[in-house]
Amino acid sequence: MIEPVQFAARDGYALAGMLYRPAAPNGRAVLVNAAVGVKQSYYSPFAAYLAERGFAALSYDYRGIGASRRGPLRALKASMSDWARLDAAGALDFLERATPGARLAAIGHSFGGQAIGIIPGNERIAALLTVGSQSGYWGHWRGARRVGMWLFTYLAIPGLTPLFGYCPASRLGIGEDLPAAAGLEWARWCRHPEYLVGALGAHDAYARFRGPLRACWIEDDSYAPLRAVQAFVAQYRGAQGEIWRIAPREVGARAIGHFGFFRERFRDTLWRDAADWLAAQ
Repeated sequence: MIEPVQFAARDGYALAGMLYRPAAPNGRAVLVNAAVGVKQSYYSPFAAYLAERGFAALSYDYRGIGASRRGPLRALKASMSDWARLDAAGALDFLERATPGARLAAIGHSFGGQAIGIIPGNERIAALLTVGSQSGYWGHWRGARRVGMWLFTYLAIPGLTPLFGYCPASRLGIGEDLPAAAGLEWARWCRHPEYLVGALGAHDAYARFRGPLRACWIEDDSYAPLRAVQAFVAQYRGAQGEIWRIAPREVGARAIGHFGFFRERFRDTLWRDAADWLAAQ
């Protein structure tokens, strides 16, 4: 059963989500945390698959994105820290209330995995699986990609955001447009060698999560090179961290990239392995 839901972030902001309830519950509930500028609808087939496997699952939009957008972005004062500490925290609270007694887990795509570290009460999460999550410090890239990350971090976002009054991410080919504070904070994090953990002084918050962490590194993901994924896993210093290496050819694909994991063609390979891992924790 798929149920549209609305719930409050920790500060009362109304967020929109979709709750996927299994016909045969396995006693586990999964929070699906989106990447920057990606609508929850992108994860709908994957969340529905989790429900088929017995998991309750909740997807949702951060404030200013998709169905959680209220009015013009120029008027919205929302940062990426707000998405984690207020929105993701409210989503986890709602999921816990909606599935009493279930063991909580989380799946984070890119920023969605980074956000878990600063969610208040992240110690409630029994297991974390991330896809394309990385430390976004520009220095983790090499060659032309490194130059591109530097330009993105130091020039593109800081220069364009004040001109538009919001971060024009869609014009840069990186998803939905973002509130100005979110875009500027993202760029600031990318300039810090420890990314958001160092920029926010969030070392202790990250250390609160002590469960198993499986970080999926996809070989052709240009948004998350191995060095950046390794740095990301190291930031969860209290977790039982491992890197799951995924080669496209081994699952019959020419390419997967940063977004392909959540495409339905992988339900019998990547999705199955992800659900098996979560069920085993």
